[in-house]
Amino acid sequence: MLMEAPKTQNGSDVPAIVLDNATRRFVTPDGKMMTALRDFSMTVAQGEFACVVGPTGCGKSTTLNLVTGLARPSAGEVRLMGKPIDGVSPDIGFVFQADALFPWRNVIDNVSAGPRYRGASKEEAYEKARSWIAKVGLARFEKHYPHQLSGGMRKRVALAQTFINEPKILLMDEPFSALDVQTRTLMQGELLDLWQQSGASVIFVTHDLEEAIALADKVYVLTAGPATVKSVYHIDIPRPRVMEDIRFDEKFVEIAKVIWNDLREEVQIGQQRALQSGQ
Repeated sequence: MLMEAPKTQNGSDVPAIVLDNATRRFVTPDGKMMTALRDFSMTVAQGEFACVVGPTGCGKSTTLNLVTGLARPSAGEVRLMGKPIDGVSPDIGFVFQADALFPWRNVIDNVSAGPRYRGASKEEAYEKARSWIAKVGLARFEKHYPHQLSGGMRKRVALAQTFINEPKILLMDEPFSALDVQTRTLMQGELLDLWQQSGASVIFVTHDLEEAIALADKVYVLTAGPATVKSVYHIDIPRPRVMEDIRFDEKFVEIAKVIWNDLREEVQIGQQRALQSGQ
């Protein structure tokens, strides 16, 4: 049954990620003060997969910037594993919407870059990279360069490049939005397989409500900017989930209708604001 999320956490008593009444303000290029997030609170348990949905421009990506430590809250607090953030943590992995691969490096050199930067020898890094490249189904493409790969294959390299560093926290900013529908579905399945093996805690930002429901343990619905949490839903669809079939499940359809009714109000507010600002 779909319900508002309780404030208790499953698993470890220490949440992986906590944003406690966080507010983020910044000065725009024309000198105006803008509030991206306001009194924003969310909690992600260790090993939990949380998705964030909301209207365009509401501040979803700002949430990730606060968790990485690249941005600091103007008010409130952000904690990782129970401790306030102090700089960029090596325990965080980040997958972007755009490819973050080095175009001048082949697949194995891209994937092995993380271990090399962390002090592993070339032999150690290559051995580990080959294992992860095989896990994402690209064992025959070690020597290929990014421009020689399809969009889905480049995304597999990006996942291997991230998971090889064994992140405790994984932040994903619309990583599959540029892919076609069929490839996106396959990549969602790949991601869930890797995540379930890793035990990482995930915040996944997306505009796609169906994607959020298919992937998540918990879905946060944000208000139109400045963003705050409007509602939180637990997704009680059993795991493991088959991405190719889950959207036809009756429970999935029921959940999507309930959350869309909640999200639609904020999307309409965002559209009205956009029209007014254009006049």
